[in-house]
Amino acid sequence: MHEALIAEKLSGSVVRCNICQWRCTIQPENSGVCGMYRNVKGVLYNLNYGLASSVAVDPIEKKPLFHFHPGTQVFRWGVGLQFSLPGLPELGNLDGEDVLKASEKISPQMAVDLAKENNCRGIAWTYNEPSMWFEYTLDTAKLAKQNDLYTVYVTNGYLSPEALDIIGPYLDAWRVDIKGFSDKLYQNLAKIKNWRGILETAQRAKTKWHMHVEVVTNIIPTMNDDDAQLGGIANGSPQNWGRRRRGTSPGSIQII
Repeated sequence: MHEALIAEKLSGSVVRCNICQWRCTIQPENSGVCGMYRNVKGVLYNLNYGLASSVAVDPIEKKPLFHFHPGTQVFRWGVGLQFSLPGLPELGNLDGEDVLKASEKISPQMAVDLAKENNCRGIAWTYNEPSMWFEYTLDTAKLAKQNDLYTVYVTNGYLSPEALDIIGPYLDAWRVDIKGFSDKLYQNLAKIKNWRGILETAQRAKTKWHMHVEVVTNIIPTMNDDDAQLGGIANGSPQNWGRRRRGTSPGSIQII
């Protein structure tokens, strides 16, 4: 276990995890929504530091990132999910303990060494949500930058602003899934209400940390393929989100 970086101690040995925007309030000997952060006697620990359940060398376009170091190879690995989404592959539906059992240990130094040995130009955390092992991605990203490797988060975008600000200096690309553009879609699909925080975090990654940001939306017929949602994703200013902030430019959408 690895002690969590962003945790708030509450009364009665209860802790609040502030790694992502779930901000789980966790009772002693219990875990948060993702299953990877656990309250042990009033201290929050990450359970999967360095444990990877999927490892491969891929072209960067497979992330998919189409305008960031095109034609290069990237070392990628991942561990699990934050959102309970329908129709996911088998790995995504494993519970926390099963994910740990299906994983292997890769230290930050080993990850960097493997990337260089396989002629990769960078490393990416994906398959699935990188914030579920935030401390490990932070340590590895720092080491990657020391070795002239680019770094990529392939993410659902639900990282908290304070966590983003910690890892921001060491991340080069933010490839975020915008699953839809309405309260109803996110509540029905991912059971979350404050989905606008995903948009704000993506904007923060771009404007404060100058990351390369690409947005991907997987089209789900009858759920997120209406003109209002697709238009909102493409131009960043739907009626149900509010007017685009002055000085900001429209976003982009890639339908894959």
